[in-house]
Parts: sequence; structure tokens; C-alpha cells
Amino acid sequence: MTKITTEHLSRSACVYIRQSTADQLMHNHESRRRQYGLADRANQLGWTAVEVIDDDLGRSGGGIARPGFERLLAAICEGRVGAVLAIEASRLARNGRDWHHLLELCGLVEARVIDLDGVYDPCRPNDRLLLGMKGSISEFELGIIRSRMYEAARSKARRGELRVSVPIGYTWDRHIGLTLDPDRRLQEVIRLVFQKFHELGSARQVLLWMASQNIHFPYPSNGRTLTSFEWRPIRYRNVIAILKNPFYAGVYAYGKSEKRTAIINGRARKSYGHRKPMGTWEVFIKDHHEGYISWAEFERNQALLAGNAYGRVGDTKSGRGGRALLAGLICCARRGRYGWSMAPSGGHR
Repeated sequence: MTKITTEHLSRSACVYIRQSTADQLMHNHESRRRQYGLADRANQLGWTAVEVIDDDLGRSGGGIARPGFERLLAAICEGRVGAVLAIEASRLARNGRDWHHLLELCGLVEARVIDLDGVYDPCRPNDRLLLGMKGSISEFELGIIRSRMYEAARSKARRGELRVSVPIGYTWDRHIGLTLDPDRRLQEVIRLVFQKFHELGSARQVLLWMASQNIHFPYPSNGRTLTSFEWRPIRYRNVIAILKNPFYAGVYAYGKSEKRTAIINGRARKSYGHRKPMGTWEVFIKDHHEGYISWAEFERNQALLAGNAYGRVGDTKSGRGGRALLAGLICCARRGRYGWSMAPSGGHR
């Protein structure tokens, strides 16, 4: 008994095309050409109505939102699809949830699944077993690839050789490796931040002083790479980012952030870039490269910043934490003299 009947041919055949990354779209032309060639195979098998779904080019099949795959599932549910064609199981899905959901829907409407190896009927136990194995192997293969890449990166990071993203003031040289940015103006403005913080003892005072002197700060021209800069007025976050980054003290760090997973609308959504405490970083190598300050000075700066932080729970409280409504130096408008204000809460002075 043939697996393709006139009932299947009366519906349309859907050719699902996907490549995982933008790099594959630019360089792996043969893979995409073979996938588009499945439309000809559908014609050879007897289908006249062939729909090509290529909305997911440049999207991973590991579980992220895929509008093309969702459109394919919707067409199957409507009973318009007689067969789903893909070059292999990994093109349709790289995770068991999507793969088995697709097989369930194909089994309900008796649609066929076709790849380069043959035609499969999800309603038949043997075909369903084989399709299940293909999907499991595809998911396992993706996990192995990711694990190998991650372990290789971790091994290189433990030696301090992985080219992690560096803050403004540093650059990776092809031959020398990690080095200070050759732009002397850029170096000087970073050194000035540390110098004025040592003198003034406050990040806000550093900002106010630099703003009063009309000192600008470099911003990446395209917002990402550190190859070209635009000089704009400095902001508070620029000062804090410099003072709190141990990279400027010659520290090489890796594993500073973590990913978190949340279930949203029945799907796993991963978010990245959640900062971890310094003591939990995976790699922490002191004296790895030339620093703008020493490690001892960095520690003093962190202690001073913590002492200045009033609002955070557990931090040292400044004079503003007392019972007085107004506490600190005030200046007399008439005589110009300074004095201490210690008015109790609710009182006037």
C-alpha cells in the first residue's frame, strides 16, 4: 500500500526551509539551494500545489519564536497540508517539544513527512518510531555542538586567551594581543576619572568637575564596536562604569553574568546578561594585562563608593542617615559663613 494517496495529492505540499544563523545565510549557499530543490521533489511525487515556507531563515530551531514554523503548524491544523518536506529532521526542529508536536498534528490529519531518505506516515508505529529517533538525534546533536563550543571557550578563558569584549580604553591586537588603546586622548580621559576620584572621593563630584571643564567622553560610533568614537558630554554612568570595572585594574574576568529561563505563554524564554557577584565569577586573573590603576587602588575605590552609597541595603550610611531633617554644612545668605545644621525632624532652623 502506497503511503501517498490521491487524498494527500489533493492538498498542498509544504516545503519548510531554515538556516540557523546569518553567517550561514551568507556563506552556506549550497544548503539553501538543496532545501529549495525539495519543491521539485514534491512535483515529482505528484503534487501540483507546493508552498515554500522560508520565513525562518537565520533563526535557530532550538526553541525560539519561529513565525514560519508557526505558519506551518497552522496550515496543518486547517487540513490544507498533505505532506511536509524538509531536507532533514534538524531543519524542522532542534527540540523535542516542537518536533513531537509537529508529528502529533501530522498524525491527526494523516499528513506525510518527507525528507531525502523517504516518505513517513506518522500514524504507522514503525515510521513514528523512526521519526522520533531522528528528532531525538537532532536535538542531541545540537546539545553536543553547544557543549563543545562552550567548553572550548571556557578552557581558553581559563588561560586568559579568550578574546572577551573589553571596555573603552583597551583593544585586541592581532599580533600583540590585549593592549591599551593607542588613542592618547582616550587614555587620558580615563586616567583623569581615576585621578579626580582620588582627589574628590565622589563619583558625582567627578562628573560635575568634568562637566564644568567641558571634558567629553568617547562613545562608539555605531553603538557596539570600539573601532571609532564620537566625543560627547560625559554622563554619570560613564564615570561609574570606569570606577567599578576591575578590567582597568589589570584583571581578566570571564563568566561575569548568567542566563535565566522563564516560562512565558508555555514557552521557555531565556534572558542573558544578569550580573553575578564578583566572588562567583568563573575566571578571575589578576595582573593579566596593563592596568590604568593598581588592584589595591581599585579595592580602595570600591570601599569608598560603598561608603558613599546611602540608599542600598547593607551599605555604609552617610550623615544623611541621622534623625535630623537637615544635617550638614549650610551657608548663611547674609554673612556667607558656613555652619552645621542639626535641626530635629519636624523642626525649623
